[in-house]
Amino acid sequence: MAPTKRKSDAEADTASETHKTTRVTRSSTRQATQGTTKEVAEPAPKTKKAKVEKPKSKAKTTEASEAGNGSKTIVIEHCKQCNQFKVRAVKVKLGLENAISGITVLVNPEKPRRGCFEVREEGGKKFVSLLDMKRPFAPMKALDMDAVISDIIDQIQ
Repeated sequence: MAPTKRKSDAEADTASETHKTTRVTRSSTRQATQGTTKEVAEPAPKTKKAKVEKPKSKAKTTEASEAGNGSKTIVIEHCKQCNQFKVRAVKVKLGLENAISGITVLVNPEKPRRGCFEVREEGGKKFVSLLDMKRPFAPMKALDMDAVISDIIDQIQ
């Protein structure tokens, strides 16, 4: 669109006097407030809250009390990279708890290793150990979990 034609100087002066608009910009507000600056009290520095240490899990506290009774503790370590690890770990946990009374099963008591699925006795024998698996986790998916659970039960008893 073409720009509009300019008016003559005389007409422009009268138009500007009648159409005085005040344009507010950041710099104009800053200049206006510099003469009347208010002293703003600085907010108090934030204080850090003390860290409250909470117990890692109830299983560890019960583990120590049950260890004296001769019960076994099984640790299942599974990677959090894929949901298939979790599904298999939960299946093993439920299978062991249902088959053997008085057994303690811990799932990931510490930060798990990447690509790892391991079932072991605490401080002892490893039942299943699949380490450093890459996608699509073929060695883990090839396992028959019911057979693995029954093998573990036979080895424990």
